[in-house]
Amino acid sequence: MKEYERKGLLERIGRESATVGATIPDEIALDGEPFPLREFVFETSGLDRIPPERREEVEDAKRTLRRARRERVERLEAAELDYAEGETLADEIIGIDRALNALESLGSGTDIEREMETKEAADTKRWHTFLKKALGHDDGSSRGRGRGSDVGGAGHGGGRR
Repeated sequence: MKEYERKGLLERIGRESATVGATIPDEIALDGEPFPLREFVFETSGLDRIPPERREEVEDAKRTLRRARRERVERLEAAELDYAEGETLADEIIGIDRALNALESLGSGTDIEREMETKEAADTKRWHTFLKKALGHDDGSSRGRGRGSDVGGAGHGGGRR
């Protein structure tokens, strides 16, 4: 493969839009073993949420795919290949990227939901703390600071001091 052809393929895999319209390969070799990539991605992405018992499997698959992608990019950058082999490698890399995008979007949905729940709980806690202070129930005593008391020196007695 000529150097300008290699650069063209590397540029192609580096584009933001590279995965648009790309297909996920039916099968890919991972660690020398065939892996049914398309089936795994479609089966996993069909779930509303990744069940806890499958999270580890999905995370392992993402790590393995990232490593396989990195190895293929390194091979495309440096190995002695003819142009057809380089194109096949570039197509595999783009297919892996497409699969990773699909799998990553699953994880982020779950993380976003968890983050929203955490923020909502924190907001509720702050609101309750505010209400307790405003109503004078923020300390352990039973005396409270209700109407007519001088909270923070502002004076609530109709302007009298």
